Amino acid sequence: MTNTREVILDALMEILEKNQYSHLVMAGVLEKYSFLEKQERSFIKRVCEGTVEQKLRIDYVIDQFSKTKVRKMKPLIRTLLRMATYQILFMDGVPDAAVCNESVKLAAKRGFAPLKGFVNGVLRNISRGKDTITYPDRNADEITYLSVMYSMPEEIITLLLAQYSPEETEQMLAAFLEKRPLTIRISEALSEQEREALVTEMESEGIVVTRTELSYVYHLDKVDRVSAIPGYGEGKFVVQDLGSAMVVEMADIREGDFVTDVCAAPGGKATHAATKLRGSGHVLARDLTEYKVSLIEENIERLGLANMAAEVWDATESDVTLEGKADVVIADLPCSGLGVIGRKSDIKYRVTGESLEEVAQLQRDILSVVQCYVKPGGVLMYSTCTVNRGENEENKDWFVERYPFEAEEEKLMLPGRDGSDGFYMVRLRRMK
Repeated sequence: MTNTREVILDALMEILEKNQYSHLVMAGVLEKYSFLEKQERSFIKRVCEGTVEQKLRIDYVIDQFSKTKVRKMKPLIRTLLRMATYQILFMDGVPDAAVCNESVKLAAKRGFAPLKGFVNGVLRNISRGKDTITYPDRNADEITYLSVMYSMPEEIITLLLAQYSPEETEQMLAAFLEKRPLTIRISEALSEQEREALVTEMESEGIVVTRTELSYVYHLDKVDRVSAIPGYGEGKFVVQDLGSAMVVEMADIREGDFVTDVCAAPGGKATHAATKLRGSGHVLARDLTEYKVSLIEENIERLGLANMAAEVWDATESDVTLEGKADVVIADLPCSGLGVIGRKSDIKYRVTGESLEEVAQLQRDILSVVQCYVKPGGVLMYSTCTVNRGENEENKDWFVERYPFEAEEEKLMLPGRDGSDGFYMVRLRRMK
């Protein structure tokens, strides 16, 4: 019999102690334990993701009730207390006594029997005192308050406050902690009638479907497995966020165009572009590794796109065979990911001032290479999934100062304001 809490503990050790990417760890865990009941897999997913998401607030609370501070604890005990504290603070459906008892058993099972009393004492103290916890005083230190209450590193809060109003900043911080629906793009090759029939079939499976401002993009809730959603196997939809779809909408793709997506994995925008071409033209999708390209190829095959190909290519390396050939170049470039913290919460623990500077420079390096692929009069569609102006507007300004392009249209989507993750996009037209 599978111990779900032990599965959670192992997953969190990978994410929090070994610095593995949370979305990759979770994908592997949910696939490995796909035989479990839906309720058990949902429990694993929620506790893992919630513990990572609320780590800073959880640590603040544990430190109030433990003589040994979190940073000085043994890694397994620290992880065990974090996942248990998350359940006590944020999951009313799980009895606190059960959380304490199961945590004590798990500590003993994993070789820490001498620390059973410590684990039990800390968790029971938190359970008894959770309604009287003293949090930082907002008036005395707003950044510390925001950091603890929204579980966001102070460095990121300082960055956001320097670029956005206090109201916009807190709106984003709150949005990052909200439950995220799965967002899909239903193929535009389907008629309105076929699309409505597919939505009806999804709803008959208990999925809650909500249309967005784009008629073919929908939010889905109460989803178990993506592969089990009606229409997946037939290639009727692809997982793609609203902001990502809007990038392709803004790119001004025309039938017969040659489009290249220089950082395409897993292929949402590139397959969207191929669909826009309605069987004409061609899309060349590239990415850095064989693994990433394999993800694109899976989508090409599942969606049945004959006017699209994928290949391995480093976007920082120039390809002379493409110079002046593309009607549209999609450059959705590597970024800090500050706009998608709501989906990949461990991003916020990786970002530093130095890493922001490095990724902004990488974007400039790639833009300098791929701009030459655009025909005179063609489009370079630059986009990111961050809200950091240094990777967005400032890089756009840097680019148009140096290359013969003009910015025709740009859009910034903020979490909590636009019904999407954070996205920046700008259509740059090469002068004739």
